Amino acid sequence: MNPITYSKQGDTAVIGIDNPPINATSRAVRVGLLEALTKAEKDNVSHGIIVCEGRTFVAGGDITEFARPPQEPHLPDVYQRFEDSPICWLAAMHGTVLGGGFELAMACDFRIASATTRFGLPEVNLGLIPGAGGTQRLPRLVGAALAIEMCCNARQLNASELLEAGGLDAIVDEPLIDSAHHFFTTPSASSTATPVSRRPVSPVDNDFFKRQRNAITRSARGAEAPLYNLEAIEWAVDMPFETAQPKERSRHLALRDSSQSIALRHVFFAERAAAKPAALKGVTPRTLNNIAIVGGGLMGSGIAAACLTAGLHVRMIETNPDTGIANVERLLQGALKRNKITEADYGKCLSQFQCCDDYKQLNNIDIAIEAVFEDRDVKRTVFTSLAAQLGSDTILATNTSYLDPVELSSHVENPARILGLHFFSPAHIMKLLEVVQTPHTSAEVLATGLALGKRLKKIAVLAGVCDGFIGNRMLAAYRRQADYLLADGAYPEQIDRAMRTFGMPMGPYELQDLTGLQIGYLNRQRQAATRHPDERYVSIADQLCEEKRFGQRTGAGWYRYEEGSREPLTDPVVNEKINRYSEQHGISRQSFNDDEIQQRLLAVLANEGQRILDEGIAASAADIDLVKIHGYGFPRWTGGPMHYAALYDTGHWRDVLQRVSEQSPNSWVLADAYR
Repeated sequence: MNPITYSKQGDTAVIGIDNPPINATSRAVRVGLLEALTKAEKDNVSHGIIVCEGRTFVAGGDITEFARPPQEPHLPDVYQRFEDSPICWLAAMHGTVLGGGFELAMACDFRIASATTRFGLPEVNLGLIPGAGGTQRLPRLVGAALAIEMCCNARQLNASELLEAGGLDAIVDEPLIDSAHHFFTTPSASSTATPVSRRPVSPVDNDFFKRQRNAITRSARGAEAPLYNLEAIEWAVDMPFETAQPKERSRHLALRDSSQSIALRHVFFAERAAAKPAALKGVTPRTLNNIAIVGGGLMGSGIAAACLTAGLHVRMIETNPDTGIANVERLLQGALKRNKITEADYGKCLSQFQCCDDYKQLNNIDIAIEAVFEDRDVKRTVFTSLAAQLGSDTILATNTSYLDPVELSSHVENPARILGLHFFSPAHIMKLLEVVQTPHTSAEVLATGLALGKRLKKIAVLAGVCDGFIGNRMLAAYRRQADYLLADGAYPEQIDRAMRTFGMPMGPYELQDLTGLQIGYLNRQRQAATRHPDERYVSIADQLCEEKRFGQRTGAGWYRYEEGSREPLTDPVVNEKINRYSEQHGISRQSFNDDEIQQRLLAVLANEGQRILDEGIAASAADIDLVKIHGYGFPRWTGGPMHYAALYDTGHWRDVLQRVSEQSPNSWVLADAYR
């Protein structure tokens, strides 16, 4: 089927693009566009309109083509033909106008859009710069500063913002084709527009790009594409379009083969695959409208806010209903202040929220989620109360971070309806959702859990049952190795610095101080009874907790914090505790450089991930990557710990793990691949 249609309507040519789902600029689209342009020029029309079928204008390129040699006709050549054409071309846009779609619009003489349209050049998210003139036309259209936000930070603009910036000629009503024809009769279209590529870029001061480079270097944390985009925008300021555009194209093609772009494309496809696991193909999820949430604390209120803003009705059970109501309202007010929801949305959310302390108030519930304290007995009691009130087919979910959902619900009728829904705190913001399947969970219930994640705009990943599931099991290995490094010669600030240098938003000890040391402390206490007696156990964190040093909230943890500040300051008291621990255990402290710290921590992540994969806890290595990226801040541009590990020969990690094992005998179970 030809994705391009052509018709002549009076003195106007109309080119339609119909290449679902996002009208990507595949080779067939590029060929069709050139053929349609040739027809229009032969028809000797004076005006032309480009519109798209479906839910969106062109929303990007065909990413599957990026791993192959580029095929003619090349996108920048196609767009240049439109800009150079004697026909006055207009892009009539709706939906999302992204990447090659926005570049197509900028190659036209005029641009109109419906009010809900959004615009962007998000190639940076794939480790790329635009390749069809985006970094060269955009600064000429809206200025260098806004172009940097869009190209380097992937900021999207709505139609009003783009109109105000000068990148849009009009916001119009639908149907777009009628508005496009009408636009050509207005004064705005009465004079010939200067092609965008021939417009000057508004001047910037001498230090502008230096300041931008410093800021982007800090925020990129090792990602290369933001700085490449900045450099390309600087070309637009310093060079004519004819010189700079080929440089942009050359850089774009070179970056397609870069390790970071390959990693980011791996994540892109992994996110889409996780939403449609092969094991659930053809399974229809249940319809969800009414959700019960037990617990109105930090986690429960976050889950409630996420569900409410997704349009669901929420009934919360909380021993102190006023507390639950206040917590949810505070989160919704925060979303309102950040323009995540409108005043009307806020009112609708409140109207669909109820909170009480009586399970008997729960009726017509589709799914109930317990989000109470991480205590086995408390959670079992909640399941008992839910099972007594709700129908035997109602889905029951636990938000536990570590505990076995089977044990928590073993006394509940119909185990096929039980699953884990492990949200990450804060639940209304964090994108990851581990959907935990027990040996009894039905396919329909699992599909419903994934569908809920999608509705909440989260990355939902299937996981099996083990202590900590995917994410927290790997986190435990990561933290354990970090503690071994502490005892053997490193300090918290050194380990944290090494992992920030690698690209993590913060190191393991900064993270513990942020989330609270008491969480790990309670979990270690729970595991003490089953911990192998020969496994090395470093108790420095326990000492801090016993002294009520729980992190930022108490003003002291691994670091100290001045009143009102969250900046971690090295604490000599902690470092002295570390030195004393080493001395008491007869450890001769040694020096570790940043690379050795990184390699040891990354090695144990790769090993634990491989064990999780071997045990069937995760369906794929890509799923493990998604969990660590979206739940724990692992740098996206690495592709995740499993993708990153695969860049090295297996022997490399085997050697690192050998050093790890020798330093802490009887403490590691190595995956078969690393033995």
